[in-house]
Amino acid sequence: MRMRKKKWAEPWIEEHRDFVYQNPVENKGKWKQLLQRETLHLEIGTGKGGYLNGMAKLYPNEAWVGIEKDISAGAVAARHAVEEENPLLENKRFIIANAEQLQEWFATGEVDVIHLNFSDPWPKKGNHKRRLSSAKFLGMYRDILTEDGYIRMKTDNKDLFEDSVLYFLQNDFTLTEFSVDFRRKEHAEDVMTEYETRFMELGQPIYQLCAKPCRHK
Repeated sequence: MRMRKKKWAEPWIEEHRDFVYQNPVENKGKWKQLLQRETLHLEIGTGKGGYLNGMAKLYPNEAWVGIEKDISAGAVAARHAVEEENPLLENKRFIIANAEQLQEWFATGEVDVIHLNFSDPWPKKGNHKRRLSSAKFLGMYRDILTEDGYIRMKTDNKDLFEDSVLYFLQNDFTLTEFSVDFRRKEHAEDVMTEYETRFMELGQPIYQLCAKPCRHK
């Protein structure tokens, strides 16, 4: 569900251009240097930032970049980072733009882990190509991931999950983790998103996988 427009969002973003970007082409190939970390995580569809901000706090020695196309949601995520977690923002940055441009912002082999958390399922067949796990996006992910890089995906949507498994396999990815009830066991290493907390309260299973692109020599 789209967030109601925040009137303060655009002016706030303009005042915080040092860590909130809309077209960071100048950072391509330089994210690890910028954040002074050796491991780079990219979350696509950051929402209000609960996951990214929580993980950046849990893993302060790793770099975290979040992409969110909704200006209001992205601004909320970035403002939470400033007000609640790490005022210096030493290990995280935010991009407010459409992820279809990510190859303009990240170099080949630059990203270690891509996180897809509760992405829009786009249930109508005509919109399946817009899914963040569709073949179009998987090609982009393959390009920007490191040699040992991988994708972590979580969703409450069974149809999206089952379709995504096929997308990964059809596009030459190997599944290294697979769960149809991820939160049945405790996973202290993985922060729960806003959506995940809500679905858990409803007794909804969380589907999870990790996928790694096959690298043919």
